Amino acid sequence: MYPIVNIFGKEITTYAICALIGILVSGFYVCRTAKKRGHDDNDFIIFLLICSVGVLIGGRVVFALTRMNVIVELITNWSKYVTSFGSFIDCMSVVFGGSVFYGGLIGGMIFGVIYGKIKKLDLSEYANVCAPMVPLFHCFGRIGCFLGGCCYGIESSFGFTAYNNDLIPDLCGVNRFPVQLLEAGLNFLLFLFLDYLLRKNKFKGNLFALYLVIYAVIRFSDEFLRGDQYRGFLFGLSTSQIISIILFVCGGIYLIRQIVKQRKQI
Repeated sequence: MYPIVNIFGKEITTYAICALIGILVSGFYVCRTAKKRGHDDNDFIIFLLICSVGVLIGGRVVFALTRMNVIVELITNWSKYVTSFGSFIDCMSVVFGGSVFYGGLIGGMIFGVIYGKIKKLDLSEYANVCAPMVPLFHCFGRIGCFLGGCCYGIESSFGFTAYNNDLIPDLCGVNRFPVQLLEAGLNFLLFLFLDYLLRKNKFKGNLFALYLVIYAVIRFSDEFLRGDQYRGFLFGLSTSQIISIILFVCGGIYLIRQIVKQRKQI
C-alpha cells in the first residue's frame, strides 16, 4: 500500500487524493446530469455543499459512537488525560479523528432534506440525480482506503500484504483480502446501474431509496470480509451491519409504499 505520497516536497495521504478525485468526478457527473435534465447546475452545487457539511459532521459523530470505550475512559479519568487545552484537543482528535461512511451518508441526507424543505426544492428529483453520484464517489473513497491501508480485510491466502503500520502492528507483513477493492468495484457497478435507470426514467423519485437497499446488501455482506474489529459489535454484527439492516428495512418499506401508491393511481 501507499498511504503517503510526496508532491513538491509535501507529504499528502493517498486517501485525500482519491477523495478529491472522487469529489471532482462525482460533482462533474451531477452538474452534467442536472443540465441534461433542464436544471441549473449551480442549484445542485449549493445543495451538495450543504449536504457535505452533514457528511462531515455525521461521519465523525458515528465514528465517535463506535469508540464508546474510549469516551467512557476519558470521562471516567478526565483529570488524567485533560491537563491543558492542547491535551483536550488531542483527546478530541482521538474520539472524532476518523469518519464512518454510513454516518456521513445519514448526515448528508438529513442536511439535504432540511435544506430542501427550507428552499422548497423538488427533493425527489434532487435525490434521483444525486443517487448515482454517491456510489461513484464511494468507489474512489474505497480505493483510497486500499492505498492507505484502512478498512482492511481478513487474513487471506489471496490478497495483498499490508504496509508497515506502527499503530497496528498486526498489519505488518500480513496478507489481507482486498475487501476495499471489492467494495469499490461493486460501488462502480451500482453507479452504472443507477445511472442507467436515471437516463431511462425508471424508478422515478425512488432511485435513492433503491440505492440504500442495494448498498445495504453489499455492505452487510462484505463486512464479513473486514478484518478491523474496532468498529463495535452487537449480537455478532458490526455497527455498519446494524445500520445496513435498518436502512434496508426503511428503504424497502418506502419503495413498497411508493409502488403500491403508483399502482393505485393507474
